[in-house]
Amino acid sequence: MDTLIKNITIITMNRDQKVIQSGYLGVENGKISTIGDGEASIEIEEGAKQVINGKGKWALPGLINTHGHIGMGLLRGHADDLPLHRWLEEKMWPFEGQLDREAVFAARQLAMVEMVKSGTTTFLEMYHLWMDDLAEEVERNGMKAVLMRSMIGLCSEEEQKAKLQEAVAFAKAWNRQANGRIQTMMAPHAPYTCPPAFIERITEAAREENLGLHMHIAETKKEVEDHVNLYGMHPLNHLKELGVFENTHWLLAHCVHIGEEQIELLKSYPIHVSHNPMSNLKLGSGIAPVGEMLAKGINVALGTDSVASNNHLDLIEEMRFAALLQKGRNLDPTVLPAEEALMMATRNGALALGLDGEVGTLQKGAEADVILVKANEAHLQPWSHPFSHAVYALKGADVTDVFVQGVQLMENRQLKTLDEEKIVAEANKHYERMLTLL
Repeated sequence: MDTLIKNITIITMNRDQKVIQSGYLGVENGKISTIGDGEASIEIEEGAKQVINGKGKWALPGLINTHGHIGMGLLRGHADDLPLHRWLEEKMWPFEGQLDREAVFAARQLAMVEMVKSGTTTFLEMYHLWMDDLAEEVERNGMKAVLMRSMIGLCSEEEQKAKLQEAVAFAKAWNRQANGRIQTMMAPHAPYTCPPAFIERITEAAREENLGLHMHIAETKKEVEDHVNLYGMHPLNHLKELGVFENTHWLLAHCVHIGEEQIELLKSYPIHVSHNPMSNLKLGSGIAPVGEMLAKGINVALGTDSVASNNHLDLIEEMRFAALLQKGRNLDPTVLPAEEALMMATRNGALALGLDGEVGTLQKGAEADVILVKANEAHLQPWSHPFSHAVYALKGADVTDVFVQGVQLMENRQLKTLDEEKIVAEANKHYERMLTLL
């Protein structure tokens, strides 16, 4: 056995939602090889190369962020209090037009520092700039990622073809690399930035390469109204008419402005939804009908979106907002209980991303993506309500240790594969440099 973690409360997130109040788990070859109640036997402890005394900490599956653009990491606070379309056209796209390779690399490293320190072990990156650099960095620093070269089709057919070729080449080169820690998808940006024929070509390429697809959809009321005016139907109904949902794995971000008809449509296909509540609130886009989707059996996971539209990448905070918003939206405190909110940040996320190996759970045979939480903080007492506290009281700063495939990325709040001090300094330097170019 490579590592034994003992004296911990284990929130397994398995199908039985079992909580082991005082137990241990062992890791071998990147997977959980043993898990149990009480103290590990002398044979187990003596057979471990490394023994970590959790001293009463909680162990949870690593959190899974299913929608983001970490290449925009330098734009935190750059433009606040604007609706989505003005925010994009007046602030985001002009700034991004000035970004160079060094600035994007600094932005991504800053984002990965924030994610690891708040318990995220797996993230999705939907972006278009220097994706190979990101894949190489993920390979080096030990995180898990689902990566894709995002495509906007508001250009000539020749440019569309070049973008698609680049996206396919990237996906083929990096899918299931880094011991399986990197997977890839195809990503048309959105129906309002990709003509229908381009979305069809991207979908066909995904089918040929056996890849999933990811896209923004129904994020704003304006987006849906514009689509109805142009094509005579809701964008989700239009995509169904195009046949792109057939024989494909789709993960759709946002789905804020959908009704009963669209929820039934989502249910009828293997479509997953990434809910981004805080970004949707900050941009004034609305509140997605997550309670209704979950009630219909649709798999809904969580995403933070970028720090430009959210200002943080703390999935614990996102989980809390998701639960509280649905209770308020439905005037019903029973909607989205704590256990289900935690599933959205763990098991549901793994399912949405098409991950293998029981990712998102702590059980024998699952990949050892584990976070430890310092459970003796005042705001986590009484200690006997771990599900409630994990959703309604936990803070990202309570995460002390992070493991991915059994490799420790953070120990007692100290990062082991990312140089936080240097990364923060570099990010500020490159942001100031970008401002001089605007």
